[in-house]
Amino acid sequence: MANYFVGDIQGCFKELTLLLDKVAFNPSKDCLWAVGDLVARGLGSLETLRFFKSLEGSTKIVLGNHDLHLMAIHGKLKRANPKDHLDQLLAADDIDNIIDWLRLQPLYQELTEHKIIMTHAGVPPDWDLATLRQQADFVSQTLQSEHYLQNLISQMYGNDIDKFSHELTPLEQQIYCINALTRMRYLTSEGNLDFNCKSPLQDCNHADLHPWFNQGSKLPTDYTLVFGHWAAIMGMTNLKNRLALDTGCCWGEHLTLWHLESDQKVTQTKLKDVKES
Repeated sequence: MANYFVGDIQGCFKELTLLLDKVAFNPSKDCLWAVGDLVARGLGSLETLRFFKSLEGSTKIVLGNHDLHLMAIHGKLKRANPKDHLDQLLAADDIDNIIDWLRLQPLYQELTEHKIIMTHAGVPPDWDLATLRQQADFVSQTLQSEHYLQNLISQMYGNDIDKFSHELTPLEQQIYCINALTRMRYLTSEGNLDFNCKSPLQDCNHADLHPWFNQGSKLPTDYTLVFGHWAAIMGMTNLKNRLALDTGCCWGEHLTLWHLESDQKVTQTKLKDVKES
């Protein structure tokens, strides 16, 4: 069995299939792990979601900010950005089933035998493994509840909740969890999330901002954290146990796949003028 971890797909389905062909991915014996943001800017969001849904048991995903935003769009809480090419997905006959399946997906995944944690954007430096599990599972419980749109999705937007505290209300803790696990890039010196700067590390001119993965961690030191979300850093963290896989395929760069057992990366360059079937 092989374990493959893929960066932000964002609807780049043709690139995904070519990448999986390169490694001869076999769903009967291999497992494909996806760091979230399955949908958005590429033309194949519907195909991507159908693919992962059809291979349930051979794939593991976490929710990204675009996946959560899709729930809001489907629930008529937000309008789709035309640049996200979601019309085909939203008009699909099986869209309700797809959304119900997506709601079952977690904010974190663990591969305990290899000491790997996967989230979309990272894990706050002041969260240990128990806190990550507790807070992320709390969000999942709400997403899987009947009134998830009113009780969470409609409430999750905004930048006010930027630091975790047990004094936050239960809803505020869930919003922080979503902000941290799906939107985090830079933190201030006080540990607050910064939602504005998306620059590569060498271009960040804010003295008080630091990439979250340079702020230490309460996770076990022998664990590797796999994440995506931050295309601007193009996979560069300079840390062996912080593996960034978003390499900007939807922005014209490439899609990255990491083969755990060989510790090798395989890439597929963004195709030009792709028309998804």
